[in-house]
Amino acid sequence: MDKDVSAGSITSTLGHLALGLTLLLFGLGNTQVIDGVTAADSVSLATYVGGIALFVAGLFAFRDHDAFTGTAFTALGAFWFTWGVTAGTQMSANATGLFLLLFALVALSLTAAASGASTLVRGTYALFFVSLLLLAIGQFGDSSGLTKAAGWFAAVGGLLAWYGATAAMAHWPTALPGRAAGRGVTATG
Repeated sequence: MDKDVSAGSITSTLGHLALGLTLLLFGLGNTQVIDGVTAADSVSLATYVGGIALFVAGLFAFRDHDAFTGTAFTALGAFWFTWGVTAGTQMSANATGLFLLLFALVALSLTAAASGASTLVRGTYALFFVSLLLLAIGQFGDSSGLTKAAGWFAAVGGLLAWYGATAAMAHWPTALPGRAAGRGVTATG
């Protein structure tokens, strides 16, 4: 791994920590891999940490003229807050699926727009997109198997976001090892 670590901004680090913890608990709750822990157990964390804290971090990013991070954190903060305050209310499976599908499109937009961001950031948004898409399809089709698969994607995305934020604070490596283009390849003739 590359030892060159960018500290990033405090706002970005805080936001990715909030996103990572929320995604991790939400994902593990959907997998139900821990006995007695469900997605409903992540409602408080999603509302306050994923919702309010992430939204506020987004506003600070806008203040710092970081449009991408500001857009990402305020949009995801709105998602988590809305999910948290509406969890447990009577909504049809199709309405819930549509909500998840619309925010999957937001996550897809963030993934596409993160081309200049680190692999950890792009990976987090991509895994979140897949998770939301699977959850939406699971809602439309009443599939607990898709919900569990979505949970794993969310949990891994949460781990990526958490690691990225922690690496920025601890100066850990964030780049994957690679080789220069064309190295190690020989022509035979």
